[in-house]
Amino acid sequence: MDQLLTAADAALRTLFATPRANEESPGKQHPVGDLDAAEQRLSGALMRVNHVGEVCAQALYTAQAAVTKDPQLRAHLLEAAREEGDHLAWTRERLQELGTRPSLLNPLWYAGAFALGVVASKVSDAMSLGFVVETETQVAAHLQSHLDRLPEQDLASRAIVERMKDDEERHAANALAAGAVDIPLPARALMQAAAKVMTTTAHYI
Repeated sequence: MDQLLTAADAALRTLFATPRANEESPGKQHPVGDLDAAEQRLSGALMRVNHVGEVCAQALYTAQAAVTKDPQLRAHLLEAAREEGDHLAWTRERLQELGTRPSLLNPLWYAGAFALGVVASKVSDAMSLGFVVETETQVAAHLQSHLDRLPEQDLASRAIVERMKDDEERHAANALAAGAVDIPLPARALMQAAAKVMTTTAHYI
């Protein structure tokens, strides 16, 4: 029951509360930059997609922490969720600065990622960690693609994305070191397809 209540609280906070970061956004260390209307729309759309990714990360880690019976692994997952919570706050703050909004479909994205976390954790802790590795690897590649697309003068957004990419790569390495196993190829392909739908949709909605 405690884990269920914790998971419900995390969902409500992620979807409806204003996130609070433990660490100041890397974007605050850089000037906002002079963006024209088209550049501002592009940065806003890309940061909205990145915000969706952090909503999903909260759902995935919360689900895995709720299901695992290993206290050490639960602590590991909750620490990763805390760091992802900073990413959630940074991207939400940047969306406000860019004059745009989060995805209207965030509850749907959260529910899907939470279900994935539950299913993976029910198989085994090693498989659950395998999903972490695959998810974080895909997210890091996705963030790199955004660095290639963000306006050069949008230093604030670029600093946030670069820091997020470093953190995601570290989370993947930590999960691998903790005993992750490779997930089945069909599951990997399904995750890639789902991510494509999510990122394409969130770019606009």
